[in-house]
Amino acid sequence: SIDASQRPSGGARALPLAPRRRPPLSPFSEFTVAGRLLAGAMAAAGTGARLCALLFDLDNTLIDTAGADRKAERQVKDLLISQHGYGEFAADLVIEKFKTKLDVGHPYSSTKIDIDNERTLFMELAIQETNDHKAARDLATQCYLRWKKTRLEHIYIPDQVKAMLRELHQSYKLLLLTNGHSVVQREKIDACQCQEYFDLIVVGGEYREQKPARSIFQECFNLLGVKPDACVMIGDSLKTDIEGGVNSGVRATIWITNNNEIPSGENAIPDYTVKSVLDVKDILENIKSKV
Repeated sequence: SIDASQRPSGGARALPLAPRRRPPLSPFSEFTVAGRLLAGAMAAAGTGARLCALLFDLDNTLIDTAGADRKAERQVKDLLISQHGYGEFAADLVIEKFKTKLDVGHPYSSTKIDIDNERTLFMELAIQETNDHKAARDLATQCYLRWKKTRLEHIYIPDQVKAMLRELHQSYKLLLLTNGHSVVQREKIDACQCQEYFDLIVVGGEYREQKPARSIFQECFNLLGVKPDACVMIGDSLKTDIEGGVNSGVRATIWITNNNEIPSGENAIPDYTVKSVLDVKDILENIKSKV
C-alpha cells in the first residue's frame, strides 16, 4: 500500500471488478497422462502458466510503517511539550495537522520541491496554524528531523518475515512493488536492506503511474519475464494492491488485514484474506494445489 504519509499518484484508476469466480477443478488436473498433456499444451499456448513470481507490497505488508509513524509522532509530541512549552492538546493538534498535510497535500506545497523541504513546510504550517501563525521555521525543522529519524529507526523487516522471504525465494521470483515518492521509499528500502530478499524493486513514484494502474503491473511482468497469471499479488490495500492485481490479471491476490475489515461493494474482492504476511506460505500451497 501507499505509505500513509504520501499523496497517491494521479494515474487512472480502473473500475472495481465483481468477485472473480474460480472454475471447479478439471479432471485433467489429476496426475494423469491426459493431465500432463493438457498442461503441456496450455503452456505452449501461453496459458495456465506455472506460478513462479510473487509481487509484495512494502508498507504495512512487510514492514510496520503505521507503528513507526506512531513512535515518530510520540517523539515530536515529547519535544514540543518538554522543550517548547506546548500543552498536550496543542502538541496533539500539531501532529494531527502535520499528518493531514502528509496525507492530502497542501496548496502551498509543490511536488517538484525537495521532499524534506516540503515536509518541513508541512510541519511549519501545522505549528503556525496551532500557534496563531507565529514564525516557526526553526522549530519545524527540529520537529521534522526528529520525526524522520525516529521513523526510519523503526522501519525494519521482522526476522520471521525475512526467513519466509528467503524460503520463498528458493521457489519463486520475488518483486517488491511499492507506491510513493522515490526518495521516501528508497530510504525505507535501504533501511530494511530489501535488496537482499528481492530480485527486483519497483517504486511507483519513479513511473508515470502507480498502483492500481495496469501500466505499472505490466512493467513488473515485463521485468520479471512472466505472464500475469504466473504471479500472485500480496498487500494490505484493497484500493491499490488488490484492485491493481485483479485488474492486471494476476493468478491470485492475497489481502493482509488484521482488523477484521470486510471488503465493501466498492472494492475489488481479494481471492484470499489473511491476518499476517506469514500466512502467505500456506495460501501459496493452496493456490498451487488448484492449478
